[in-house]
Amino acid sequence: MSYDKRVVEPLVLLGLTVVALVVSGIGPYSRGTWYLEVAPVVIGGAILVATHRRFPLTPLLYRLLFLHALVLILGGHYTYARVPVGFWAQDLFDLARNHYDRFGHFVQGFVPAVLAREVLLRRTPLRPGGWLFVLVTSVCLAFSACYELLEWLSAVLGGEAAGDFLGTQGDVWDTQWDMFMALLGAVVAQLVLARVHDRQLAGLAGVKDGREHTDAR
Repeated sequence: MSYDKRVVEPLVLLGLTVVALVVSGIGPYSRGTWYLEVAPVVIGGAILVATHRRFPLTPLLYRLLFLHALVLILGGHYTYARVPVGFWAQDLFDLARNHYDRFGHFVQGFVPAVLAREVLLRRTPLRPGGWLFVLVTSVCLAFSACYELLEWLSAVLGGEAAGDFLGTQGDVWDTQWDMFMALLGAVVAQLVLARVHDRQLAGLAGVKDGREHTDAR
């Protein structure tokens, strides 16, 4: 992959994310929920822009982060319990609830797994194998647990107004299901994408310190 393509593609994805963010902010179902749901996109985007020169990511990870941003942005516009594609799946499979939030939490494990894997492989002595798999999975579970604590805090502070952000839809096991879906996403991501990810990491020179020395594929 040429240097230009490595620079241009993230910029294009960033631009598309900004467009989606702006569009989603037009008449969302709940403005407060929209702020809460898109905050990780804004914060994460700012971090990526600030670090892109000294720590560029693999194309795979940039693309996954873009898709994750779209999932969050869509959920922010409609709220997770009201996303139309979730109602479509509910009718198609005769489900008891809108499962878009389940999908969102699966992605919450799937994409961070690749992010954690990339950071650990590039910034620590870890190599692909069992310990890496366990640590990446643990990081994703910890991240999911922290997010559930954030939801709990929002419920304490916001009361009934936080219902759209929580998106429990009356399920008393919603927290456990959310964490399980994140766990499942983390495991599936590593099983499915590890080889592709390793090849792309090999194409980044100086993967241990983020500095580029060659343009090896």
